[in-house]
Amino acid sequence: MRRPAWAFRRLEQHASAARRRRAAKLGSLILLACAAVSAPALAQVVVANPWVRATVAQQRSSGAFMRITASRDSRLVEVRTSVAAVAEIHEMAMHGDVMTMHAVPALELRAGKAVDLEPGGYHVMLMGLKQQLKAGDTVRLTLVVEGQDHRRELVEVSAAVKPLAGAADEMHKMR
Repeated sequence: MRRPAWAFRRLEQHASAARRRRAAKLGSLILLACAAVSAPALAQVVVANPWVRATVAQQRSSGAFMRITASRDSRLVEVRTSVAAVAEIHEMAMHGDVMTMHAVPALELRAGKAVDLEPGGYHVMLMGLKQQLKAGDTVRLTLVVEGQDHRRELVEVSAAVKPLAGAADEMHKMR
């Protein structure tokens, strides 16, 4: 049985449309690759010695600590995690005989200068914990860093949960 001429035209039209779709996809990929190459580099951020203080049962807050170094001037503007309802950048400071702690909207990261997040200074406060943080566990944090051009970069961090006794050892490693 021979196919009518209209069937061959229809097959050719279908094949032609498929070629156009493939060409369009390839063109889109090439444009994306060119945009990625020509886009300005974001602030490369290196995180060293990240850790979170272990908690006891029913404890609702803890702190995360680390050393952050950015290759370009930028700011740490947000921290996200699934283990707590709220993660904020905090600063502890002595005012006379009184130690105070408060949230800060952002933490300046100067190019090439390490910033220590440590007990008694800047740190990430984890509040409304959804579970007990046990020594040996790992807490995933996402740091949101904003460059001077206001572009944001997400930095994924895996922080080991350390017992309070081990926290002092971690602080010595950071210095």
